[in-house]
Amino acid sequence: MALTRRELLATGATGAAAVATPHLSAPSPDTRILRGTIPPGAPDFVEVPLDVPPGVRELRVGYTYGRPPVPPGTPGNALDIGIFDQHGTALGGRGFRGWSGGARTEFFLRADDATPGYVPGPIRPGRWHVLLGPYTVAPQGLPYEITARFAFGEPGPAPRPAYPPQRARGRGRAWYRGDCHIHSVHSDGRRTPAETADLARAAGLDFINSSDHNTHTAHAAWADALSPDLLILTGEEITTRTGHVLAVGTDPGTFVDWRYRAREGRFGRFARTIRGAGGLVVPAHPHATCIGCAWKFGLGEADAVEVWNGPWTPDDEVSLASWDATLRGADGERWLPAVAHSDYHRDPDRVGGPQTVVLAEDLTRDAVLAGIRAGRAYAAESAQVTVAFEAVGGRGEHAGIGERLRVAPDADVLVRLTVTGAPDCELRLITDQGPAVTTPGGAPGAAVLEWHTTPARSAYVRAEVRHPAVAPPLPGAMAAFTNPVWLPVA
Repeated sequence: MALTRRELLATGATGAAAVATPHLSAPSPDTRILRGTIPPGAPDFVEVPLDVPPGVRELRVGYTYGRPPVPPGTPGNALDIGIFDQHGTALGGRGFRGWSGGARTEFFLRADDATPGYVPGPIRPGRWHVLLGPYTVAPQGLPYEITARFAFGEPGPAPRPAYPPQRARGRGRAWYRGDCHIHSVHSDGRRTPAETADLARAAGLDFINSSDHNTHTAHAAWADALSPDLLILTGEEITTRTGHVLAVGTDPGTFVDWRYRAREGRFGRFARTIRGAGGLVVPAHPHATCIGCAWKFGLGEADAVEVWNGPWTPDDEVSLASWDATLRGADGERWLPAVAHSDYHRDPDRVGGPQTVVLAEDLTRDAVLAGIRAGRAYAAESAQVTVAFEAVGGRGEHAGIGERLRVAPDADVLVRLTVTGAPDCELRLITDQGPAVTTPGGAPGAAVLEWHTTPARSAYVRAEVRHPAVAPPLPGAMAAFTNPVWLPVA
């Protein structure tokens, strides 16, 4: 299934349409073949029973499906796959044993090993379920064939997972660069965790977050990618049929289910699961145009929102405007910070392009998440771009990104923006009233923009750094933007 970066979706909730009963071929001791047809309008996933006999050491599953021609503009067949064991398929994932979406046509499980995206462990006898996710179904229907092969014998020793440490070698209180939306071979990425970590270090990053689609199995694999100066957070991208959300920095080994839609009112339960595991709830690419990608759950449960996803595109522009609209109803006490990530899958995606730069007390999981949660962060297209942004009162009062400057309503406030690594880019200041001032790009080196306002005029000020426009009056692509400095009326 050849899909674009933002179309690599693993499916979600149950619908109401009928599905053809799978047909089981005449069984042999070591093979089962299951066939069926999924009609248009089918549920978001289909559970195909698979009875596993005693004594199985290894289970291998492969599948194929029909791809009939369709008229132009009509989606063809695309089918994702995963598996649940004898513990069942109840929402919450106790029986979850793996998901690969459409990235693979076969997988295996053993006590001592499994295909990336799948959970190693004993192959217990009982009724398992192969989970099919009909991402899109052609008008002719979607015929499928599943082949399950059993290898019998004594299981190997179950591995004890080793997880990345929750701190790395930092610089104390400092600005740290990170990318919290990356994919590896444990879902639909092309590189191993170790290879991805090498790319992160080459991009000048200090931290990354494991965010494979609908599986947590990469968490232990990052132990092979350790280096003293790179913090590896563990998480997941939960890809429902009504939006994607990042679990950032959850406890290692945490799995978050994805099989629900916004209309079912279940997301709050899983947002609590993420926060209960110490992580942040971050809706991803909320205005992306691929099927199931646009965020429909609202922002009431979010800790931050991914405004910038990969190369700057029109849907990022819409996300930025929508996020800015949420700021206009805030007071600086309760507001939603913005972040930026690469959504790396494969070349030409770039790890760290873009990235979130966070002011943290040290390079630890708790400190980085606290910085993001507080909005002490800005977005940059690469490690070459550095932003300093502050508001200063007449008596030396000072506030930086994500902070609040309390002065009298009519007190003069100096807002100063300094940018390096973005030659020829224009500098812009935005308030709750809209764009306030713009300066054209200049020569290489540090660019500085200063502007005066008062709390009575501006509830907040945030900064943007833009490349030259290619289709005025539309603005140019983003090089960097900041979270706001708040100017509450004292």
